Amino acid sequence: MKQSTLLLYSILFLTGLFFVSCSNGKGDLSMGIPDAVQHQIIDKMIEKFGEEHKERIQTGVKQVAERWRSDDGTEEEFENFCLENFYHKQDELDLVFDRFQTNLEALYGNLHRINRQFMWQLHVEAGPVLPIDYMFGAYNIYAHVSDDLFRSKIAFTALLNFPIYALEEKTVKGEQWTRRQWAEARLADGFVNRVPAEVSQQRSEIYTYADDYITHYNIYMHNLLNDEGDRLFPEGLRLISHWGLRDEIKAQYANPGGLERQQMIYRVMQRIISQEIPAVMVNDNEADWNPFTNEVWKTGTQETLPAEPEPNTRYEHFWKTFEAEKLVDPYSLINPTLIDRRFNTQREILEEDVEAMLIEILTAPVIQDIAHLIENRLGRNLEPFDIWYDGFKARGQYAEEELDRIVRNRFPAVEAFEAQLPQILRRLGFSRDRADYLSARITVDPSRGAGHAWGARMRGDKAHLRTRIPEDGMDYKGFNIAMHELGHNVEQVFTLEGVDYYALSGVPNTAFTEAFAFVFQYRDLDVLGLTTDDPEADALRTLNDMWNTYEIAGVSLVDMSVWRWMYDNPGAGARQLREAVQRIATEVWNEYYAPVFGVEDVSLLAIYSHMISLGMYIPDYTIGHVIAFQIEDYLKDKDLAAEMERMCIQGRLTPQLWMQNAVGSPVSAQPMIDAASKAVRVIE
Repeated sequence: MKQSTLLLYSILFLTGLFFVSCSNGKGDLSMGIPDAVQHQIIDKMIEKFGEEHKERIQTGVKQVAERWRSDDGTEEEFENFCLENFYHKQDELDLVFDRFQTNLEALYGNLHRINRQFMWQLHVEAGPVLPIDYMFGAYNIYAHVSDDLFRSKIAFTALLNFPIYALEEKTVKGEQWTRRQWAEARLADGFVNRVPAEVSQQRSEIYTYADDYITHYNIYMHNLLNDEGDRLFPEGLRLISHWGLRDEIKAQYANPGGLERQQMIYRVMQRIISQEIPAVMVNDNEADWNPFTNEVWKTGTQETLPAEPEPNTRYEHFWKTFEAEKLVDPYSLINPTLIDRRFNTQREILEEDVEAMLIEILTAPVIQDIAHLIENRLGRNLEPFDIWYDGFKARGQYAEEELDRIVRNRFPAVEAFEAQLPQILRRLGFSRDRADYLSARITVDPSRGAGHAWGARMRGDKAHLRTRIPEDGMDYKGFNIAMHELGHNVEQVFTLEGVDYYALSGVPNTAFTEAFAFVFQYRDLDVLGLTTDDPEADALRTLNDMWNTYEIAGVSLVDMSVWRWMYDNPGAGARQLREAVQRIATEVWNEYYAPVFGVEDVSLLAIYSHMISLGMYIPDYTIGHVIAFQIEDYLKDKDLAAEMERMCIQGRLTPQLWMQNAVGSPVSAQPMIDAASKAVRVIE
């Protein structure tokens, strides 16, 4: 890592520590109106509006009272607000609902566009990154929105007139709700928490710095030496951790001499996890490094350099995301920890149900059968990095260099990929009209990071697809990622432009958008015209799906367990966190992977960069794999394009109801497990 970058990170760390230690806000932020006062106001409102509105009045007053602060007004002002802003006539309530739909789309849509521009230099390869770019990137354009909506009483008006429903209520009642009732429920969801602007800003800055740290965590592979002093990787190959390193392991299954390269990458990953990696090797190519011995030399010479390890930077960022969430916790009335918010509010699948699904996958007997198949195909015992075995995929027939050549010829620059979006979508089954419709709403940017998709938040704006594109053109890894992100983008367009109520735009949770991303990613070779007529193709794809899900299920369990540990040990810090992450990852490996791989005490599951910068996001990948399999299974004899649009325009229902409507069954890992057992018999 460049010295200037190290200096910048030092400044950012000091800034972040200052923010975390600051007061959560200014003035009296205590919330709540006494119960006795609420009862008096409720009685007055029933007398004014009628007994038939009693339940709505009781719910609305309670919701507002719980979030009313002393600086919002006196008890008398609270009473006046409730009496003047409760809408008991349906025609007036309809108008209020419509105002929220129209105005919130304008608010969030335009703020999203500003935020995208402020993050542009950090996300997109668009020239040098300057200190001012970090300032803009860390600025949370949304920080004051919640405060402003509450202070202006807009949020209170929503809470007074539209009820908040707990997850259990949505699950029980949701099947009978109309689309309008669902939209009202989602409107109220937007005002459940009242987080002060100062806290939102601090949280945003901490996550921005963590994301930037990961975005710039590259390893120059040509600078890696084995014990004989050989360079195993081509000059110019720069891989981001963890995505690029993982995908290079996958690519090497089809290449001669791939095992030695895989073993070297695995050692690099171990050094990153343990923070033994020399700091000079992070995002820099001015030194050579033997990751096995951890020795460092000046590039191209025998001059030994100090192998000073990277400080606990990785875990400093991780720990500060926890501290950021702790700042939010006191203002989350219903779900007072990130763990609660992730499962009960964002995923809307209970934590215990997700954990049970993960364990069901990790302990499925078919995993052992798949492992034996992989060993037979490799002609050797499994090594830990074989959790990323890629030989079941059709692309296993093609060397990475051949795929790179095909992709570069077709997509020499980002503009070429964007220009060919209509043809790509037509290859996936979309009609000319729908392909043109979608392409007109998606734009492609060269990514600094591994790649991501950023949808719009108001109709008429465009979704952005980001993928890393080297100077000599897009390579296969970039194309594969681009297909994944295109799946996100198509979902984002449908679930914004095609949904009847703005409050229902989106999908139930991020696992669902990951599912559609996987559906597109699976078809990357179809788009390139490289699909073969292998009679075992379906069985091989199923085995690949099961093995990939087995891999990420363990990482998900690690992610969940680490967050539990942090909440159980709030006085710890980066050093203790590093030790805890390695211990937890090793324990999960020993319980669920060692019996399959025959190797114990491996911490590899801790390599995922999402753990550092995304706040317990990884379980969404496992759920996404499960959902993607169910969708794929349903689509086998159906039109992908038509069915995807039908599914997406349901919008943001609860996950189980969405899946029931989409494929006729709830979210479950059992269909994948059963199909994998049949696939093993086919291949054997």
